[in-house]
Amino acid sequence: MDAVREAVMSVAELETFLAREFPQAFGPGKPHHVVGVGHNTASVRLDADDSHLRPGGTISGPAMMALADVAVYVALLGQIGPVGLAVTTNLSINFLRKPAPGPLLAEARLIKLGKRLAVGDVGLTGQGSEELVAHCVATYSIPDRR
Repeated sequence: MDAVREAVMSVAELETFLAREFPQAFGPGKPHHVVGVGHNTASVRLDADDSHLRPGGTISGPAMMALADVAVYVALLGQIGPVGLAVTTNLSINFLRKPAPGPLLAEARLIKLGKRLAVGDVGLTGQGSEELVAHCVATYSIPDRR
């Protein structure tokens, strides 16, 4: 049986790396925040504001897709370290219900972590609710680190 592998990056290290590499989404005054990281898991929050809403007063699909994508990326970095060039190769999302405006939480878990590919799934919930507003599966390509 394999030993449980703890995260190799802390929340603070992830936040610093993401603010440097993706300043449009992370850092002071930005909408995305790493809430937690563990063995093959990550929690990321989007503090959705008016720029994330669509007509009808709900968080837009592109904002939810970006949050889900970021959450899988954070779970992956938590296991392999700061690899800026790990990239999404596939992302599929099911929108289940309209989220109310406000914070949205993504809970990601890696369901496969290989040498070249990682697959994760993500559940998105609105603040104060356990009901999923969306479910996503994403695949990441991991660059050769030689």
